[in-house]
Amino acid sequence: MKQKACQAGRIAACAGMILLGGTVRAQDPPVPSDPDPLSAVIRKNLADQAARLDAMRSELARQDQQIAQLKRALAAQEADYRALRHAVGADVLDQQRAGNVAAGGRMATALPMPDDAAPVLQSQERPVGKAPERDERPPEVAPIFDQPGVLTARGKLVVEPSYQFAYSSNERVALIGYTVIPAVLIGLVDARQVKTTTQTGALAFRYGVSNRMELELRVPYVYGHTDTISREIFTGSATDKVFTSHGHGIGDIEATARYQMNDGGADRPYYIGWLRVKSRTGKDPFEVTTDCVSRCVQNTTGTGLPLELPRGSGFYSVQPGLTWLFPSDPVVFFGNVSYLHNFPRSHVTRTVLAGGREPLGTVKVGDIVDASVGMGLALNEKASFSIGYDLSLVGLTRQNGQKVAGTARSVLGTLLVGGSYRYDNKRTLNFTLGVGVTRDTPDATVTVRVPMMY
Repeated sequence: MKQKACQAGRIAACAGMILLGGTVRAQDPPVPSDPDPLSAVIRKNLADQAARLDAMRSELARQDQQIAQLKRALAAQEADYRALRHAVGADVLDQQRAGNVAAGGRMATALPMPDDAAPVLQSQERPVGKAPERDERPPEVAPIFDQPGVLTARGKLVVEPSYQFAYSSNERVALIGYTVIPAVLIGLVDARQVKTTTQTGALAFRYGVSNRMELELRVPYVYGHTDTISREIFTGSATDKVFTSHGHGIGDIEATARYQMNDGGADRPYYIGWLRVKSRTGKDPFEVTTDCVSRCVQNTTGTGLPLELPRGSGFYSVQPGLTWLFPSDPVVFFGNVSYLHNFPRSHVTRTVLAGGREPLGTVKVGDIVDASVGMGLALNEKASFSIGYDLSLVGLTRQNGQKVAGTARSVLGTLLVGGSYRYDNKRTLNFTLGVGVTRDTPDATVTVRVPMMY
């Protein structure tokens, strides 16, 4: 009985526990199947804001690139602007028009400035980019003198073939006697006319040692022809006689060094110093045969003229000089000043007919002071025009320390007109016409040069 009662109690206890568990599960809240809808909305807003921030960052990066490009373009325009102002000398003109404007900065001008330009000037205080290189070379003009104004660039070689044609005529009338009445002469007349034609072909080599210094070597080839028409004195003949002589060969070789001494510019001159040394490689007047039998001094036999024209002076020479150029838009003024010193020559002899030699002793020809001035005008980018005047003072010739009879100081004046045309950056054609304005100067001289750069 007791066992049955115990089993029934355990059964009842188990049933009560089962009923209590079901009641407890019935009181627990239900578990939802879907997540919270508010959290999904927040996540979506965050994703949209992140996308907008990325888009704004991309736009800022693109704008930064555009600003950098605009800064580079502004720097390039400022450099071009400064180069143009330097080329035309606008800063100098502004200072002349409005006084000292340098206090306003290196970009200050005399022109009115808008109010909104102040921030731009403040940003220009910092250099941006690389300014163009300043050209320190003198301006090019049509060369009419022997000394060029523009030196050869460093490491460049200029080969300049040239041709010069010179013509001169000289007339002399000597009256030896006395006049009874005007227009009636009793005595002898020595009338002489000399016509000389000289052609010189030369080849010059110029090399640029640096941007300020160049060396030149010039080798000439000379051809000369002279006709002397005379009615000789003491002959009593009424017939004119013609004496002709000519000669050709290598002339006196020259070497020149030039150096640019300063940096010029608009309304500032350029100075170029130079030194030329001349040899006596050409056949000189003492080596050619003279039309005299035994001697020419106090000898009436023969004409006393050379049978062959010389090609050189017969003396070593050194010539220092200074060339200056002054740009003043739209023209360029230029000129030369030089002094040619001829070294004396000792134990000089002259060759006469029949192989004889006439001793002359020590001979010293006169030194030469030369001065020239001119102006050049550029017609366009390729053509230019120049005009100038050259004046030379030639000293006396002395023999054995004494003045040679019949010699006098000479004044040589030449009016020069020239033009230049540039084919390209390496070839230029230069033309010069010289007209003698004094009696001792050649009547006309024509020179053509074609410098070629390598």
